[in-house]
Amino acid sequence: MTDVRRIGKPILTVEEISLSFGGVKALQGVSFDVREHEIRAIIGPNGAGKSSMLNVINGVYHPQQGTIAFKGRKRHDVDPHEAALQGIARTFQNIALFRGMTVLDNIMTGRNLKMKCNFLQQALYWGRAQREELEHRAKVGRSSIFSRSSTYARPRWGVCLTACRSAWNSGARSLRSPRCCFWTSRCPE
Repeated sequence: MTDVRRIGKPILTVEEISLSFGGVKALQGVSFDVREHEIRAIIGPNGAGKSSMLNVINGVYHPQQGTIAFKGRKRHDVDPHEAALQGIARTFQNIALFRGMTVLDNIMTGRNLKMKCNFLQQALYWGRAQREELEHRAKVGRSSIFSRSSTYARPRWGVCLTACRSAWNSGARSLRSPRCCFWTSRCPE
């Protein structure tokens, strides 16, 4: 049985976004939408404003003009952590995870928004906080990234080859369960 996903209503609508840094116009009048289950690409040469657009979507930059609506609600001056809580994920072209930690622990850091216990409960690691972390670890362990071998959880991030890091970064991205995910990659020269 194949998983057929149908393109649905727009989940993200970007209208007439303009962003300037001093006298430099990074974005001017940018409009597009992303529909549910749709994959879109922002393509252009280095310096064209691709990363600036993604930073506007996830709240790092606030545009001087235009509007962004996510799941039908217009967003104004949203901070990155609020965007993440709404289900907008962003990864980056350079793999910058924590050296000295296992791959499993690195992926667990991406699940922190899904954990309900507060900082003090997590620091004490008792009762509800312990159960919650174990549930999340089990969910990560069941993911396809670990299905081939339990040894994937053991290697330290700093000793893995770049290709392995990239695959695990993709796995971490998918385990965050975002509603809308954006990532950047360099244009080939």
